[in-house]
Amino acid sequence: MTRPLIITDCDEVLLHMVVPFRQWLDETHDVHFDMQERGFAEALRHKDSGVVVERELVWALLLGFFETEMHRQTPIAGAIEALHRLSAIADIVVLTNITERHQQPRADQLATHGLHLPVHWNQGGKGRALAKIVADRQPSVALFVDDLAEHHHSVAIHAPGVWRLHLVGEPEMAEYVEDAAYAHARIDNWAAAENWITDKLAQGPAPIDMHNNQGVLS
Repeated sequence: MTRPLIITDCDEVLLHMVVPFRQWLDETHDVHFDMQERGFAEALRHKDSGVVVERELVWALLLGFFETEMHRQTPIAGAIEALHRLSAIADIVVLTNITERHQQPRADQLATHGLHLPVHWNQGGKGRALAKIVADRQPSVALFVDDLAEHHHSVAIHAPGVWRLHLVGEPEMAEYVEDAAYAHARIDNWAAAENWITDKLAQGPAPIDMHNNQGVLS
């Protein structure tokens, strides 16, 4: 076994994404992003007509943001400082849903904010990718932090012994995001999250319910 391991998402956990994305859409593409809408299916609309942006263009816009606008992203309050302190008791890696060609730019981006961390890229649910990271590293205990409920569900299925923290660090989004049912806790600020993480790492692996290994929010 090795040291405890924290596997964390990036966007809306370590760095703001939707707010700078929204600003860029408004400034450059005349697209309005309604952050109260769930998902991107209805959230992006052309400003001149109010018509929903077609799915293909949504993904092109997201790709364009990560190609040229990552410099707009700023740290979530307290995230950088908390990870520096947590690094004294655990290894930390980033598991982020980006394309392979954005893996190094993401690592470089985090380095500019003082976080020199391994970055793993992924597409889709994060459970299988996380399980592989855990299998490779064999930590004494592992803990996952993400803002999206579907990833907590995926991790609960593929790595049920991993602690799961639902953290939505963007205040403009947090009030509209429901608690992730498959996370062990929901905490949206890093001061409290750091205490919870420290406590769980000291406890050892998350308990597995043999009848339902998909976790329960508590």
